[in-house]
Amino acid sequence: MSITLNSGGKMPQIGLGTWAGMDPKERAAAQGWFSTALKAGYRHIDTAHFYGTEVFCRNAIRESGIPREEIFITTKLPAHHHERVAESLEESFSNLGLDYIDLYLMHCPQAILYDETTPLPRDADGVIITTDYSLNDTWADMEKLLATGKVKAIGVSNFSIKTLDQLFKTAKVVPAVNQVELHPYLTQNELLAYCKAKGIVITAFAATGYANVREDPLIVQLAVKYGVTPTQVILAWHISRGCVVIPKSANPQRQKENLQLPSLEADDNVKITALDRNERLSNKADETGRVFGWTYEQLGW
Repeated sequence: MSITLNSGGKMPQIGLGTWAGMDPKERAAAQGWFSTALKAGYRHIDTAHFYGTEVFCRNAIRESGIPREEIFITTKLPAHHHERVAESLEESFSNLGLDYIDLYLMHCPQAILYDETTPLPRDADGVIITTDYSLNDTWADMEKLLATGKVKAIGVSNFSIKTLDQLFKTAKVVPAVNQVELHPYLTQNELLAYCKAKGIVITAFAATGYANVREDPLIVQLAVKYGVTPTQVILAWHISRGCVVIPKSANPQRQKENLQLPSLEADDNVKITALDRNERLSNKADETGRVFGWTYEQLGW
């Protein structure tokens, strides 16, 4: 299954999320489950400079022997690199060992202060330090990358209708993708409709909603009905909405299951959508009341 982006490229609708935590050992160990995912049939890898897993994606891809053109690779400009787009891309190229990237995303709308020692510098009160550097300027620099051929498409992540409206004040290129937290407890109906109207594909991260959603009685009931796992039910719901999903799994069996989804009855999709609580389970405000330095109001959430 693939979906055609407004750039003309085709993006596999099911990809592998490669967030492996902050521990360097866990990141290195992730190369093993990246490899099993490629063996299982994944042809879409979603990574990010911030994840610290780009180099391990490179190793797994090389070891797989799969031709480069058969794998769709997404990576992201970290929030503390908004003022150094070209340089950051070169760092990702070096990590990934590639000569082009299929999709390059602005990881967050907010610009975090650049500090060579940490991607998340904090002030004396523990608040992540952001700057006034405009997302519009960052996007203009990303647009320039398209002419180089080094990226085939550009997009955004963690953008709301508010921040997309801000982007469109100056944007010459419509983002191909907006990657956001989305699951049955956070259905993002208005944002999904907005993006569809603009020709922007939504990619859902934290797509299963963790155990919170997987153990919901309705999801469990539907899993029994269709003879599949709760995760497969939720991923099938996403696919029915025209979204791309990037579930993370280190388990070879579950990796295979995530590629084998049922077709849900329309009424069941409606029931799942009705579970919405507008509840963020991944990108929640921290102890300072912010998400990577910005309040919900600033983010448009």
